[in-house]
Amino acid sequence: MLFTPDTNAVQTSGKTKMPVDFSGTWDIVSNVNFDGYMVALGIDFATRKMASLLKPQKVIKQEGDCFTIHTLTSFRKYECSFKTGQSFTEVTKGMDNRTCQTVVNWENDRLVCVQKGEKRNRGWTHWIQGDELHLEITCEDQVCKQIYKRSE
Repeated sequence: MLFTPDTNAVQTSGKTKMPVDFSGTWDIVSNVNFDGYMVALGIDFATRKMASLLKPQKVIKQEGDCFTIHTLTSFRKYECSFKTGQSFTEVTKGMDNRTCQTVVNWENDRLVCVQKGEKRNRGWTHWIQGDELHLEITCEDQVCKQIYKRSE
């Protein structure tokens, strides 16, 4: 067994194993301070009220250190594809339609995203705890905490 520090992956028998497998379909069960987060993004009142009623579902496809995350609601859909450790240009369609320079890295068993652009302190962190997918999204001084359960 060999630990690969640049990716936090463990290599066994020539194969690389990522710390956690996020793959699956996840349904939201808790959404704390989503309105505060949207205010920090500058999203208008009517859109915030409509968004607060939605129950997003995340569909995550993970192949090694390559991810595609679909966030689905009855109102909007958002897709983000990335490889950990590689910076990319992201347009946050479905949220505030801003362009960010984004990078997602492994920090132990967590995926940590930093989005550099117009808004300071913007990004998110995903991790799995038990049978729950946790997501903390930040913008400026606001933190939204979401919890998802695996869809059955």
